[in-house]
Amino acid sequence: MKFSKEIKTGIIALLAILVLVFGVNFLKGNSFFGGDEIYYSYFENSGQLPIASNVTVNGVVVGKVLTVDYMPNSPVKKRVKISFSIQNNNVKLPKGTYVEIGSLDILSKGLIIHIPAFSKNDNYKPGSYLPGKLSVDMFSQVKAYADPISQKLQTMMASIDKMVNSLSAFWDNSATSEIEASLKEVKIAIARFGSLAKEMQAFVGEEKLQIARIMSNVENITLNLKKSNEQITKIIGNLAIASDNLLTADFKGVILEAQTTLKKINYILAETNDGKGTLGKLVHDDKLYNELVESNNQLQELVDDIEKHPERYINISLVGGKSKGLKLNSTQEKKLTNLLDSLPD
Repeated sequence: MKFSKEIKTGIIALLAILVLVFGVNFLKGNSFFGGDEIYYSYFENSGQLPIASNVTVNGVVVGKVLTVDYMPNSPVKKRVKISFSIQNNNVKLPKGTYVEIGSLDILSKGLIIHIPAFSKNDNYKPGSYLPGKLSVDMFSQVKAYADPISQKLQTMMASIDKMVNSLSAFWDNSATSEIEASLKEVKIAIARFGSLAKEMQAFVGEEKLQIARIMSNVENITLNLKKSNEQITKIIGNLAIASDNLLTADFKGVILEAQTTLKKINYILAETNDGKGTLGKLVHDDKLYNELVESNNQLQELVDDIEKHPERYINISLVGGKSKGLKLNSTQEKKLTNLLDSLPD
């Protein structure tokens, strides 16, 4: 059966249109023959995710990104709506699954589906909305890691700059001259130390003979001590005998006598404290003490009066004279005589 040129041209054109339609759908992420499961997710930011990007599960491509739309009237705070297809019929999305926009490699981005390790049979149905999450891309991670380092480097460079400026300010002509002068002083000091070392060496050489003589004298002294060892031993023995004699002296009798005397004194003091004996009565009897004091005062007044006016107490009779003074009877004269005899010379 022969076809005309017009029919052949029409068939070729129809095939080209079909190939074009399928090609456009394929580029959009759809399968050639359709039947893909469509899911949706909302994000705060698209992360510049291109359409027809791969959708992966554990690194395996299972679908394509279909649309990336900005939804200003979205009921949720996330305004970016992304639809994606699952072209693998074996992939099921259980509850707990979430979608992440991330880097698949250094140059490309895609959707990464995270399926929980333990899940129930309750799966998301096609047309459902899955939770979305925007991951930090590699450049953002590098920037977040490099920013603190960059700030530290800037701070360090500023510190180095200040240090260089300080060194430059210090390292002027005056500082250079001062350092040179200090180095000269160090050189002079080293030379002086060398001279001192030479003098010390000469001194040691000169005094070496004298030191040898001193050591020889010390050796002679030790020999003499060794020879006198027996005499020293005898002296030490004599000292030991003298110390033994001192220890064996009658110190015990002296101590016993002293203890007896102290006991007698303590006994007298105890009786006095108890008011026994004359001394005890005198110490404890205030009346006796007061009477003695009063008698002493009266006696003193009597003696003073006798010294001033003896004629009052002694009768002196002269021929043709009158008797003067106080007349005393025999008893009074006897008391006065006893009192005068008791007075100290």
